This record gives sequence, C-alpha cells and structure tokens, in this order.
Amino acid sequence: MVSKNTTLTARQVTRISRALADPHRYEILKKIAAKGCCPCQGLRGALSIAPATISHHIKELANAGLIEIEREGKFATLSLRRDVWQAYLYHLAKI
Repeated sequence: MVSKNTTLTARQVTRISRALADPHRYEILKKIAAKGCCPCQGLRGALSIAPATISHHIKELANAGLIEIEREGKFATLSLRRDVWQAYLYHLAKI
C-alpha cells in the first residue's frame, strides 16, 4: 500500500532518475513489479546479460530506493517499493 507520507528529496529523485535511465535496470524493475515479488535467480533466465551485471543493476535499483532486497542465506527476493515508486511518479507529475 502507498504511504501518503512518502516524500522524496531532490537527491532521491535524481538517484531514481539515473537508475531508471539504464534500459536494463528499467527492464529489471518492470519484471520485479509484474511479479510483485521476484527471486533474484528468476531474473537470470529472463535477461540476456551476465549474472554479475544483473547483480550490479539490482544494487543500483536498491541504492535508489526503488526495490527492497530480502535475503535468506545465499538467496535474495526482490520487491518493488511501491510507496517510493508512487512518490516518484507524483514528483514527475508536478513538473
């Protein structure tokens, strides 16, 4: 559910915009959002890029605050932070 209290600083908006500027990151974010919750391993078969590159893109999306990574041992599950996404869209709509 979207938190009405989620606001983004200019720095956060810039960080999100930079993260989404990369086509691979945007595609990864779309796949995570479509599934609601996506195991990291599930992205490997869906994308034609090296696992290390996928890992880098996931880290950038997490640093931007767009996804949450839940770790269980060596496995990771990714989910879209919808409150941040909605706050970002709200910011863009004000432009």
